[in-house]
Amino acid sequence: MSRPLNVRLNIGGRPALTGPTSDVDVSGGWVPDVWLGAPAPGGLALPPATPSMAWMYSPRAVFLADDVLVVADSGNHRVLVWHGLPTRDEQPADVVLGQPDGTTEGRATNGPERGMNLPTGVLVHDGKLVVADAWHHRILVWNTVPTASDTTADLVLGQADPGSVEPNRGSGCSASTLYWPFGIAIVGDRFWVADTGNRRVLGWDGGLPTTDRPADVVLGQPDAHHREENRGGVVDAHSFRWPHAITGTDDLLLVADAGDHRVLGWQPHPDKDGPADLLFGQPGFDSATEWPYGPHTGDRFRFPYAVALDGGRLAVSDTANNRILLWDAVPADGRAADHVLAQPTFASNGENRWSSVQHDTLCWPYGLSLRGDRLAVADSGNNRVVLWRRE
Repeated sequence: MSRPLNVRLNIGGRPALTGPTSDVDVSGGWVPDVWLGAPAPGGLALPPATPSMAWMYSPRAVFLADDVLVVADSGNHRVLVWHGLPTRDEQPADVVLGQPDGTTEGRATNGPERGMNLPTGVLVHDGKLVVADAWHHRILVWNTVPTASDTTADLVLGQADPGSVEPNRGSGCSASTLYWPFGIAIVGDRFWVADTGNRRVLGWDGGLPTTDRPADVVLGQPDAHHREENRGGVVDAHSFRWPHAITGTDDLLLVADAGDHRVLGWQPHPDKDGPADLLFGQPGFDSATEWPYGPHTGDRFRFPYAVALDGGRLAVSDTANNRILLWDAVPADGRAADHVLAQPTFASNGENRWSSVQHDTLCWPYGLSLRGDRLAVADSGNNRVVLWRRE
């Protein structure tokens, strides 16, 4: 049975330089509550070749609401749904989508009409479930969150029909095609897609579009037909390398540009291509420096694959530094984070703190969902999702 390449990487391969220990609580009162997937504590566990409704393989996205939890179990090419928030460790999901049952894995085992290929973005909006089926280069929409497994999507965006899976529809890049759409969000009255393979972000006015409708906004490229990294030049305030996740408010749009090791912000929302107003993770818009080793701080990132904003609180998944950074309010000046999760200090960055898997450690966290005093983290390298709460 084939298995996809585990997306957990160990770039560099040497421990980080860490600062002095501190008795100060840098977590801001956040504690791990429930984990789903691989057990903890213990060693770095790989899932069995045959998955279950309780075990995951490299989950890369999660969506948390009051009454539902959705996980992109990316390595198993499926989406898991819990109706009602899980209350116990390793609680199995209620619904699986993209596979015929809870023990099957593989890319599009049911064919592209029912299967998935590395889903990486999930959300629920107005009762609809939306999934970014990244390596099928499309967005799937269910009109209601399914209560039965192996339910077919009601709408496909980015492809001509449910059986088509070519990048950019097998043709040139346009305002209605996709190439590795990794992140999705509805912010304000627009539906946004991080069209990662085309190095751009697309926006549709009025929420979810109909099939074949071109995007109203294209960010990161001079027009809808270009797709070069950083617009074919050097990094600046209106370019992307790997846009990966999107969040915001009615007057603020934030995009995690993972490949340039930064988060960009537009305030107010852009209605056309243009430079960002806000910057986190780099000293300037012309910088894309990777920060793999110490001394680490709370204002520098290494592959930030996720960003979440709720109630004024900002969270960034600083993926390759194996930590979550939190701000009590969105800073206007790109200042350092107020809190850090999964590391003892801002100067530390080890996978599972260079030790074993524990309740409060992380290994390549890819996805985030923030809702009030609850935070869900797709802890990809540990093959699990951890639900945190603020005490």
